[in-house]
Amino acid sequence: MKNYIKIKNKITSFDKKIEVSGDKSISIRCVLLASQAVGKSKIYNLLESEDVINALKSVEKFEIKYKKIKNYHEINGLGINGFDNSKNVKLNAGNSGTLARLILGLLVNFTKKVTLVGDKSLSLRDFSRVTEPLKMFGAQVTSNKNKLPVSITGTKFLRPIRYYEKIGSAQCKSAVMLASLKSPGITKIKAKKSRNHTELLFKNLKIPIKIIKTKTFDYFEVKGETNFNSFEYNVPGDISSSSFFIVLTLLSKNSKLVVKNVNINNTRTGIIKILNMMNAKIQFKNKKFYKGEKISDILIKSTKNLKGIECPETLNSSAIDEFLVIFLVAAKANGISTFKNLGELNKKESPRLDIGIKFLRMIGIKVTRKNNNIKIFGNPNINLDKIYNIKNFKKDHRVFMMSCIAALSFGGEWNIYHKDSINSSFPNFLKITKRLGAKIY
Repeated sequence: MKNYIKIKNKITSFDKKIEVSGDKSISIRCVLLASQAVGKSKIYNLLESEDVINALKSVEKFEIKYKKIKNYHEINGLGINGFDNSKNVKLNAGNSGTLARLILGLLVNFTKKVTLVGDKSLSLRDFSRVTEPLKMFGAQVTSNKNKLPVSITGTKFLRPIRYYEKIGSAQCKSAVMLASLKSPGITKIKAKKSRNHTELLFKNLKIPIKIIKTKTFDYFEVKGETNFNSFEYNVPGDISSSSFFIVLTLLSKNSKLVVKNVNINNTRTGIIKILNMMNAKIQFKNKKFYKGEKISDILIKSTKNLKGIECPETLNSSAIDEFLVIFLVAAKANGISTFKNLGELNKKESPRLDIGIKFLRMIGIKVTRKNNNIKIFGNPNINLDKIYNIKNFKKDHRVFMMSCIAALSFGGEWNIYHKDSINSSFPNFLKITKRLGAKIY
């Protein structure tokens, strides 16, 4: 079966309501925390992507049983010391940095050897920001020059730590928080602002956690060695998945879209703030709270007069997964858009900053770069008529989906390879895109 798609035409105008798949970040965290709870947890709307399936398969390696029943997944947790500790284990995180980093935190007291591997892309990523604090707890960790494979052997003689996370990585912070569940005493964390799904889940599950928020940093104290009960959770829609259709609507003519039941947690809505600064008129409708998370329908309409902006660096962390499609909007905007300190993009599934710049230049958009700062010179009249082949992007799901949105928005004839890359985060992407009227071959 061919592993590429062909797009020959721009999308026509549409007026639709859609729902996207469950939030990937929350889905993986729910699986991992359910494995540590006491009893059978029920997770509704769990994202059934490769990354989440790999999370389920990973906890199963420790004799944690799970099954799908009708519209939910049931996971039978055995408590914070419930992982079967009788044999060495090999885990495959596939393409998922979230899974790889977070599950390491759960292994600090696992006294057999666990070897963690991943696919080619994940194996190029740096794990030192996670492995170093886990060593501070007392775990023995070895790696391939700070890359996968990583081997960890935990200890029964854990100690609480003081940890300073200064990059703004929710994955690193969460790994330490999960490790702190296993450790006696109180682990203290100072972390630069980033996604807060883990701490919201901790609070909801009544795990002893104290949180102090400041403008730039959050401070946490987690009391370890406290079991918690099984839970039910209905995973909201993923704003990162929604972002592709938000941008498609903005860049299409006479179009309107409602994306229903999306997680609009403040740590995830950087894209909405940035696009509204660029003259989009994106609105939240039917807002509600669910277990600490904000949920809303998102209303988007086509926007003719997009404008270039100087993007505040304070929004980088809350839009880190969406910058590729933000760049597409900047390409269509009137004026120059400036983005600063985007080096973290190159530490994702692919070097997204490098690839994003190369992509924009390929479609005729002027981009200047100084270190990790870029300027995008927008062209409101962009209308492509060449043939484009998108191949060498390390099978990064977000690069594939961004390429589809560019093809449907800007014209030209496109051959976009590695369509199976979307299985890691958004298997329904092409199906929904076709529902909006896209002709994809």
